[in-house]
Amino acid sequence: MARLSSSKLVIYAALAGNLLIAATKFAAAGWTGSSAMLSEGVHSLVDTGNQALMLYGIHRSTLPPDEDHPLGYGRELYFWSFIVALLIFALGAGISIYEGIVHIREPSAITDPNVNYIVLGLSFVFESITWIIAWREFRKQKGSLGVIEAVIRSRDPTTFLVLFEDSAALLGILIAFAGTVAAQLLSAPVFDGVASIGIGLVLGATAMFLARESKSLLIGEPARREIVRSIAEIARNNDKISDIGRLFTVHLAPRQIVVALDVRFQENLHTAQIEETATALEKEIKSAHPQIVSLFLHPGKGWDGNPA
Repeated sequence: MARLSSSKLVIYAALAGNLLIAATKFAAAGWTGSSAMLSEGVHSLVDTGNQALMLYGIHRSTLPPDEDHPLGYGRELYFWSFIVALLIFALGAGISIYEGIVHIREPSAITDPNVNYIVLGLSFVFESITWIIAWREFRKQKGSLGVIEAVIRSRDPTTFLVLFEDSAALLGILIAFAGTVAAQLLSAPVFDGVASIGIGLVLGATAMFLARESKSLLIGEPARREIVRSIAEIARNNDKISDIGRLFTVHLAPRQIVVALDVRFQENLHTAQIEETATALEKEIKSAHPQIVSLFLHPGKGWDGNPA
């Protein structure tokens, strides 16, 4: 629950920041007529909606199992993470590129570029604060791994989604700033539209990467190798089990894992002893790894002769 609470903190910080930033950017876009600023406003508004969806996904993923969903609702978090990536692509990137094309075909001068500079500067400060919060939480999770490797191996999309959104936002602000400067100094408002397209391309690339990772989680990824090895070791160390076969794990949510394990009990055990051993083994494994919500032991079923 501590990990979940820290993830919520990151999302709440990003949601509050993006909501204020979006309102400011839209006001500046209406005042100056800047296409890049309008794209930035759409970007921040989409990010605000995305954080709301992530909070909804976290809430749904913690619902208890019921008759229709015996393993619970854990994968709702992965579903809404995937939806967030699609929204970044469809709304953020799509609208930004569209606005850029329109502004290139029919360029209009920015009426008061100083307003853009002030708003972009403040936005960069606010986005930097939420980025630092997201980075600190992500750094705790990634350990010694590189950023990309940590994202690929992560089973919790909440933190890296916010981190990548904020990174794209910071880059988008720099692109909007460069477009405004070029449009003003060169008296060429077409650069404002070019900046809008640049923002759209950044959002599109970010969305495709996040969609790929979210899709992989939604389909189902196994537990980390160290957890799998620990489960196998606990089973092998039980003196009433002669060997283990297939070991299958899958994440339903960041802190929800389902395990299926083929075990071979000692031949001299009677039914009551087998039941006691299975119960004790399940209790020991779940005690070592509380994130395991369901453990299915199969006495010799599907035995392939190869230990896990």
